[in-house]
Amino acid sequence: MVRRMTADSPETQQTIFEASIVPYRSLGRKGVFVLVGVLTVLVTLIITRVLLIGAWPVALFSGVEVPLLILLLWLNMRARRISEMIIVTARDVTVTRTDWTGRRSTFQMPAGWLRVDRQLTAGASRLLLRAHGTEREVGGFLHEADRESLYRGLRDALHSIRNPSFDNPQLRDD
Repeated sequence: MVRRMTADSPETQQTIFEASIVPYRSLGRKGVFVLVGVLTVLVTLIITRVLLIGAWPVALFSGVEVPLLILLLWLNMRARRISEMIIVTARDVTVTRTDWTGRRSTFQMPAGWLRVDRQLTAGASRLLLRAHGTEREVGGFLHEADRESLYRGLRDALHSIRNPSFDNPQLRDD
């Protein structure tokens, strides 16, 4: 029996590779609160000491540090929502991006024509998906080692699509 693979057949829709990419954050919500509390206490002690010796301009600048720190940590925590989901099937590669507001955008590229390239620039690399004159970057927020791992995984998945291995039990030497 000969079975044809169509665009909607289960063979073309089966997931070959899947990667959920999120930025690394070593400090959780509780850690942020502890850090802000400790630094607030330390800056308050510094401001008190500086005011006692009469250097009030230094106290003003020190007083700006804590709100600025809180703002920067808040921006960092907000960026925690960024993610990318990459799904490779025999037919196409789908990338779904979620930005810091929670909005999602999706793009697809045909797996048969897709190339995965690393572009080296000034000590860092970019991971690019290229097909039909279109290129899209993925994993831009990853560390270099993680980007390399993603590159190898995507490259191997696309290689397995283009070079399938068939197992015919009738041809085995038993």
